[in-house]
Amino acid sequence: MPSPLHRLIARTPQRVERDTLELELDDGRRLTVQRVRDPRARRLKLSVDERGVRLTLPLRASLVSGERFLHEHRGWLAEQMDRHLPADGEAAALQPGASACLPLRGANLPLHWHEGRYIRIERDADGVHVQRPPRAGDAALRRALRAFYEAEARADIGRWLPVYLPGLPRAPRQLRLKVMSSQWGSLAPDGSLALDLALVLARPSAFEYVLVHELCHLLQANHSPAFWREVEQRFPAWREERAYFHRDGRRIKASLRALLAG
Repeated sequence: MPSPLHRLIARTPQRVERDTLELELDDGRRLTVQRVRDPRARRLKLSVDERGVRLTLPLRASLVSGERFLHEHRGWLAEQMDRHLPADGEAAALQPGASACLPLRGANLPLHWHEGRYIRIERDADGVHVQRPPRAGDAALRRALRAFYEAEARADIGRWLPVYLPGLPRAPRQLRLKVMSSQWGSLAPDGSLALDLALVLARPSAFEYVLVHELCHLLQANHSPAFWREVEQRFPAWREERAYFHRDGRRIKASLRALLAG
């Protein structure tokens, strides 16, 4: 017959449970915190990434202890928000007729709004022009923006790729651009290359470095000293670009998510 302890363990929920709570920082900013009760967690944990703030609680932690932990780390949270996430108004979903700039290649370009029969986003020497019918919805605008960013990213890749293909055993099997949570790129065993669409918001030299990094995995499927020698040979300034991503990477990813948010 099962003991009382076994019956208690059997009733313990083994799925991840999520909700949200609000937190006000000392400077008056209000944050929405995702609270996660995870049966695999062994301690209270607070994290910040491009998706926002997350508080993880183990099964036996009380909600009160979680909120106390959160309040005790308000100062740390403020520092992380300043370092990694866009400030209010710095990057947000496009507001037709109101948004005045658009991030691209490490800069904020002037954004011009025009009425037209269909949605079209183009770039010229004056900045970025958005043609939009009055009744076009936000979803259609986000799709057009994503298509614009993908076209700009592929144009950059198209300039850089021929420079680095000589000396590689083969070209990538295919190349996909997608929104990635933590990685900037990946190379599958079959040679398919995936790159984070947010790279087109970063400075071009950083984007180029990520492309070179992933191409070098066609030579070394690891991060061994031999791999880094291949990177060094093709892109000597890789350390500066890696430091750039450590400093600004989360902010860049968060900017793209805000712009494409549904």
